[in-house]
Amino acid sequence: MTLLVKNGEIVTADSRYCADVFAENEIVTRIGHNLDVPPGTEVIDAAGKYVFPGFIDPHVHIYLPFMATFAKDTHETASIAALCGGTTTFIEMCCPSRHDEALAGYQLWKSKAEGNSACDYSFHMSVTKFGERTAGELTEIVREGITSFKIFLSYKNFFGVDDNEMYQTLALAKKLGVTVTAHCENAELVARLQEKLLEEGKTGPEWHEPSRPESVEAEGTNRFATFLQNTGATGYVVHLSCAAALQAAMAAKARGVKIFVESVIPHFLLDKTYAEQPGVEGMKHVMSPPLREKSNQTVLWRALANGFIDTVGTDHCPFDTKQKLLGKDAFTQIPNGIPGIEERVNLLFTYGVKRGRLDLQTFVNAASTRAAKLFGLFPKKGTIAVGSDADLVIYDPAYRGVLSAKSQHANNDYNGFEGFPIEGRPAVVTVRGKVQVRDGEFVGEKNRGRLLRREPVTER
Repeated sequence: MTLLVKNGEIVTADSRYCADVFAENEIVTRIGHNLDVPPGTEVIDAAGKYVFPGFIDPHVHIYLPFMATFAKDTHETASIAALCGGTTTFIEMCCPSRHDEALAGYQLWKSKAEGNSACDYSFHMSVTKFGERTAGELTEIVREGITSFKIFLSYKNFFGVDDNEMYQTLALAKKLGVTVTAHCENAELVARLQEKLLEEGKTGPEWHEPSRPESVEAEGTNRFATFLQNTGATGYVVHLSCAAALQAAMAAKARGVKIFVESVIPHFLLDKTYAEQPGVEGMKHVMSPPLREKSNQTVLWRALANGFIDTVGTDHCPFDTKQKLLGKDAFTQIPNGIPGIEERVNLLFTYGVKRGRLDLQTFVNAASTRAAKLFGLFPKKGTIAVGSDADLVIYDPAYRGVLSAKSQHANNDYNGFEGFPIEGRPAVVTVRGKVQVRDGEFVGEKNRGRLLRREPVTER
C-alpha cells in the first residue's frame, strides 16, 4: 500500500514548508518535490491545505465504570469520532477502582480496546491503591510498554490515593523511569465541602464548582509538586483549569521540579456559567476540575502560547443526559465528564490559530508533538519525517461549519460545544498510510488501531 500526498503545506512543531509526502509499508519514506511513485499509488491532492502530523489526545476515557454507571462510548465509536476530528492516536486512562488489582484492571481495559479501535492507542495506568502486590504488577505493566501512571488526588474511597500511596507510586515511578500523571485536588477537602453544601440544601449543578474551588486545585498541584521534588520523579498535571493551579506548577518548575502541564479544551472555551444553567443543561457541563471563572481562559491561552502549558487534551468522558440526571437531587451524583475527542482539534485551530492566540507550529506542538515526546511516542508519532508513521491530517482551513450533536460521531446525545462555529476541519485523515476519514466521514477499517508499546522517556 503506497500513498502520495502532494501540493500541500507541511506544518510540524519546528518547520513549515511546501513538499510532497510519500508513504509505503505504513511509514513515511520520502519527502520532496516531483517524487516518482509506483503504479497504483493512491494520490491525494492537498493544494490549499495544510498537512499536519496525526494529532494525539493524551487524556481520554472510553471504557469507564464511574459513579454508578458507564461512559457511553465504545472503542469503535470513540476512535471513529477521534479520527473524524483529526486525532490518530489517543492515550486512555485505565482506571480500576480501589477494590481491583492493577494488573487485572489493565488486562480488562486492554481487552476492551483490542481489535475494536480504528486508530492507534495506548494507556496511562491508574494507581488507585498501593498494596502488597502493586509494585510487582505495575512493573509488569511497564514491561508491556505502558510507561506512564495516573493518580487521583480526588474521588475519596474510589479512585483517590492518600499521601502515603502517592509517595510509594512516585518512588516506584522514579525507579522505573516512568512519568506519573495526576488529577490534582484535595480529596478530603472536597468531601467536606460537598457535605457542607448538601447540608445547606445546595444540591444543584451550580454548587459543583464551589465544592472544589480553585484553591483546592492549587493546593493539590502544589502538594503533587512537593512530592515530585522529594522523590525525584517526573510528573504531569492533567486537565489544569485555573491560574492559581498554573502558578503552583510554574513555581515548582522554577525550582527544578520535573513537572509538565496539560489543560483540556473545555477550560479554554467554556466557563462556569455553563454548569450554572438550571437542570440537565447545567449537569451536562459538570466535570472535575470544574469549569471556572472566564478570566482564567486568558491566562490559559497565554500560557499555552508561551509554552508553560505543554499539551491540550480533552478528558473525553461521555455520559448522556439520562445518566447526568442521576444527579437531579444532589450534584455529587452527577457523573463527571464531557465529550470532546472529536471537537478538540477544530476548536483549537478555530479559537487558537484563527483568532491569533496561537501560531500554527505551537498548535501542532500542543495537540500532537509535545504529547508524543512526553509519553515515548516520538518520532514515530507527532511529526512528519522519514521513518515516522504515516499518520497524516490533510486539513482544510476553508471549511466552515457548526458543532452539533446531530453530526457528531461520539456515542452521546448531546455536544458540550453545541452551536460553536468552526473554521477548518480535516479533509483526509490517514493512520499508518491508510485513509480512514474523508470530508468528515469515516471510510476506513474499524479495527486498524494498534496498542502502542512505549519506552521510558529520558529526554523531554
